[in-house]
Amino acid sequence: MTVTAQKETLGFQAEVKQLLRLMIHSLYSNKEIFLRELISNASDAIDKLRFAALSDAALMEQDSDFKIHIDFDKPARTITITDNGIGMSREEVISHLGTIAKSGTREFLENLTGDQSKDAHLIGQFGVGFYSSFIVANKVTVLTRRAGLTAEHGVKWESGGEGDYSIENIDKPSRGTQIILHLREGEDEFLDEWRLRHIVTKYSDHITIPITMAIKRTEDKENQKVETTSIETINRATALWTLSKNDVKDNDYKEFYKHISHDWEDPLIWSHNKVEGKQEYTTLLYIPSHAPHDLYNREHPRGLKLYVRRVFIMDDAEQFLPLYLRFVRGVLDSNDLPLNISREILQNNSLVETMRSGCTKRILSMLENLSKDDKEKYQKFWKSFGQVLKEGPGEDFTHREQIAKLLRFSTTQSDSEEQTVSLDEYISRMKPDQEKIYYLTAENFNAAKNSPHLEIFVKKNIEVLLLSDRIDEWLTAHLHEYDGKSLQSITQGSVDLGKLEDESEKTQLEKFQKDFESLLKQIKETLGEKVKEVRLTSRLTTSPACVVADENDMGAHMQRLMKAAGQNLPQSKPIFELNPEHLLIQKLRDQQDDDKFKELTFVLFDQAILAESGQLANASEFVGRLNKLLLDNMA
Repeated sequence: MTVTAQKETLGFQAEVKQLLRLMIHSLYSNKEIFLRELISNASDAIDKLRFAALSDAALMEQDSDFKIHIDFDKPARTITITDNGIGMSREEVISHLGTIAKSGTREFLENLTGDQSKDAHLIGQFGVGFYSSFIVANKVTVLTRRAGLTAEHGVKWESGGEGDYSIENIDKPSRGTQIILHLREGEDEFLDEWRLRHIVTKYSDHITIPITMAIKRTEDKENQKVETTSIETINRATALWTLSKNDVKDNDYKEFYKHISHDWEDPLIWSHNKVEGKQEYTTLLYIPSHAPHDLYNREHPRGLKLYVRRVFIMDDAEQFLPLYLRFVRGVLDSNDLPLNISREILQNNSLVETMRSGCTKRILSMLENLSKDDKEKYQKFWKSFGQVLKEGPGEDFTHREQIAKLLRFSTTQSDSEEQTVSLDEYISRMKPDQEKIYYLTAENFNAAKNSPHLEIFVKKNIEVLLLSDRIDEWLTAHLHEYDGKSLQSITQGSVDLGKLEDESEKTQLEKFQKDFESLLKQIKETLGEKVKEVRLTSRLTTSPACVVADENDMGAHMQRLMKAAGQNLPQSKPIFELNPEHLLIQKLRDQQDDDKFKELTFVLFDQAILAESGQLANASEFVGRLNKLLLDNMA
């Protein structure tokens, strides 16, 4: 089939324009990363061809000698990176080079500050990739052909990194991609063999594909200096994870992480492990130092790079990690899986289940050791990934206790929004007769910290976990106990302090029950269907009243979250609790005017709802009642 060599000029996607401007102006201090990014892309293209060729050998086009070649031309002021990987079709070129398809792009751009150093950090989180070419080049030419297509399906893409690019079909006999960088003025440092070799050694020595260059050497022959040129491999080209840990330096691990993750920050920690026995596989697992923009998109591609006997099989093999560990990056190389394994087969493979369990245990152990050995570094991890880890107890029953050990919380004792307290620390500070781990969920930290439900706990100096993340309701719905101690919400059901409650307090409350029996009945009649029950409580010391959920009902905070998510919930009525020692409640008991009694009852009830960050059905009615009470008091 003849291909028309049509040439057209197309505009970049708006996000690409913004990103290109930032590339050029923000990353001036770390220009050399352009080569790392282009080599990583070339390596990925070769890996993809290897995988595709497992089911279609014709894609190899009788060329199985994979390599990445770097060349430079001083007079022309160009650097060329060539690979014989899978290449791209015309449609793929437009899709990959004219559009940023990565989720989170808009959020990334909205976070930009205009401060070059801060924006450079954000770009690093986003991943720079092909667009890093424009850090050093004022024009980039891409010549490419997808494996399996004929020579006339070659494509030429060219852009100056401004608002548009040109694309046309060309004749390209060889598959793969060639990227030609036309350097800007002042970037001549990269037109040097030793400079380029140094960058490759620094960032890409671990790439499993040979990276070659034309190397010039001067030799003495018959008392004359003769210059020779030969093509040499300038990287080790050895799969890093196959080496002994003793043979790999920390810097090698860090650069390999950047290669597989396209992150430009160092990882927080990593674990390199070889398993032998019934199964043989090697893992190299990394915890990033920061969260990506798409961390909370549970549908985004995730997982490990899967190799079988050092042959690349697929990116994002999600079957080897549970969803709550989706932030982990790394490589798994199995000696037992078949080379032709697919994503569908992975889902129902007993070997995969064993490796998944092994990876999960390894990661949780790695984090547990970090929490013991370096609390500051663990706190950095928790700030980035804590809310995702909280998904774990609800998704992974097997490792629930191990996950719970890693959780961190704000508490009434720390009095800080920063989540630093573990359940083990909480238990170590429990009162001698305390049987439960008490917690409170709320809309935000301030609402939790100032909740009236805390009053009796503050009085008795009983520590309470303050939970204000959206995921906390999910967490407490699945984490019912830890280390033999049950978790108890202090906003649901009756307050139960067990042995911590004084007998005198119980006796006093029983006495109040008789004195306030008629008041409770009258308030229930006044509020009617608004409440399930009206009762006295010992949980309050300074507030007159509060609302609580029945122990079998959904908590108020959870109800608000579900409604915000568009869920239709059956109506759940709160329990209205009164503090019999509060002067307002005593005055209410003695109130003879039925109208004033009604007004004061509704005001107290609405106040109790507001104290829990709830929403009033009729806020203006509440304001009217409050104003009337104020005026009556001033009269």
